[in-house]
Amino acid sequence: MPKITFLGAGSTVFAKNLMGDILSYPELAEATITLHDIDEERLRTSEIVAHKVAETLGVQPTIESCIDRRAALDGADYAISMIQVGGYKPSTVVDFEIPKKYGLRQTIADTLGIGGIMRGLRTIPVLLDMCYDMEALCPDVTFLQYVNPMVMNCWAISRATNIKTIGLCHSVQGTAKQLARNIGIPFEEINYFCAGINHMAFYLRFERHVNGEVEDLYPRIRQVIEEGRVPEDNKVRYEMFKRLGYFVTESSEHFAEYVPWFIKRDRPDLIEEFNIPLDEYITRCEAQIAGWQKMRKNLENPETQIPVRRSQEYGSGIIHSMETGQLRVINGNVPNNGLISNLPQGCSVEVPCLVDRNGVQPVAVGELPPHLAALMQTNLNVQGLTVEAALTGKREHIYHAAMLDPHTAAELDLDQIWHLVDDLIEAHGDWLPEYH
Repeated sequence: MPKITFLGAGSTVFAKNLMGDILSYPELAEATITLHDIDEERLRTSEIVAHKVAETLGVQPTIESCIDRRAALDGADYAISMIQVGGYKPSTVVDFEIPKKYGLRQTIADTLGIGGIMRGLRTIPVLLDMCYDMEALCPDVTFLQYVNPMVMNCWAISRATNIKTIGLCHSVQGTAKQLARNIGIPFEEINYFCAGINHMAFYLRFERHVNGEVEDLYPRIRQVIEEGRVPEDNKVRYEMFKRLGYFVTESSEHFAEYVPWFIKRDRPDLIEEFNIPLDEYITRCEAQIAGWQKMRKNLENPETQIPVRRSQEYGSGIIHSMETGQLRVINGNVPNNGLISNLPQGCSVEVPCLVDRNGVQPVAVGELPPHLAALMQTNLNVQGLTVEAALTGKREHIYHAAMLDPHTAAELDLDQIWHLVDDLIEAHGDWLPEYH
């Protein structure tokens, strides 16, 4: 039975979902689940939850928890990352509040923008330390990497370590299900081919196969616009679909801050027209924190049974396919070793992957439509420079990453960008390594 190590297992709800997914497979029901977190209280809660998940499913895995990361990783077959370096406070609050002083507003700030840059700079060193432990203790491990900023993190890992890593997100399959609902087609009938970079991948084909016939479903998505049925929380993406001809995977609140066209301090009408939820991540975090103590008591209550429903995350299916040989197709983030010919070699791309006993095997996509590749390149410029800063310790790359960020550049002049970076580095203090 495989040993599966959860890094950041104090993310209790996400860990619960993945444990439920994994242990639902009979072939994995006796796996060793090793939980690691630096927060002892949250780790204890997650261990209680793990036993309850097993009880609900009627299975008997080996469940253990470790504050010591090296002990948790020793001999692991699979490692799953779900950490948040710096937490909501202080780091996420800093990422939002200091840019606001410069008139720079954000929605999620975990993938791109100045918030994504800072999150990458404090997260990459921790992930690399984990990978160095893996190289020493479990060099053949498969690392399922769930932490944002996905492109930056996976790109840095592939450059600096030898650990087999796949970055995982639910935006591809999640958006496909949303679109299925929007056009009134059962999701089970839909077939898609999707590629790009994380949070900016596009459905190159979106179709259904019925009675041997292939129907292109893009005309039905256009109909949603024509009939005035665009969901209130999805206006940005439908607008981009009108302009680009392809539908993007990540949500409207995310996508609005990856481009220079939607969030402008002197255009409140745009914020209103496209229903852009500024400070959305802050709002979500505050709500989760407010409800956490009540949720924790409920989860730890001996009389509370925890229901288990399969999530849409790919992680458990990957482990199951590698252990059993059952073939699956997932969308994963992997190094661009010739997979997408008009994106930079070595960057992290999100492409279809086959999974079986041979592991994760990415599918070569070829050339993307040129305007889509050009749009992705505006994000990759920022992501690549942030990775360069993290790996070299050179402060100049942080300034250049911020300078080339589409949203930041649309709002601030060069002096403002330089001062903003300085303020953020100072505010992060020991959460960042020293930059020179």
